[in-house]
Amino acid sequence: MLAAVCAVVAVAALTTIVTAKPPTTVVLDATLRDAAGTAVGTVSFKSTAWRSIDVQARVRGMRPGFHGFHIHSVGTCDAPKFTSAKGHLKVEGQSHGEHAGDMSSLLVKGNGTATLRVTTDRFTLADLRDADGSAVMVHSGPDNFANVPPRYAPAGPDQETQDTGDSGARVACGEVK
Repeated sequence: MLAAVCAVVAVAALTTIVTAKPPTTVVLDATLRDAAGTAVGTVSFKSTAWRSIDVQARVRGMRPGFHGFHIHSVGTCDAPKFTSAKGHLKVEGQSHGEHAGDMSSLLVKGNGTATLRVTTDRFTLADLRDADGSAVMVHSGPDNFANVPPRYAPAGPDQETQDTGDSGARVACGEVK
């Protein structure tokens, strides 16, 4: 009798697991465009079950090497300099390297392509979709993440490093949608 009851409970539990609906997945996307308006890549943002955001980027036609890769605070990409995207997504008082929008560097291979996958909890999809939106930015050079040795800056990193990581010009921008 006990075995029969256990079997019924097990079947009921399995039925619940099998028929349960998976959580709704929200995905936001951005198409990266260079100063000429040419599409050079895509970035997707997907919520995860761990309350994080899975960021996946694919680019092509870029100069080989490391490039700063950030979320900027305004979802406007006016070429050619993309300054309409304003600065990095951040919470008041955060300095570079700690900005919510600071992400791992993008390493472009010799053939001009790169892929990057990062999981972060520094921002939410709601942060990306706030009133003025947000944009993904690729910079011309590497990001120093505010790591400036004291021998180069005895008083600490300068304001440009604190704001941008000295990653250079903005070479590709994508509005998050």
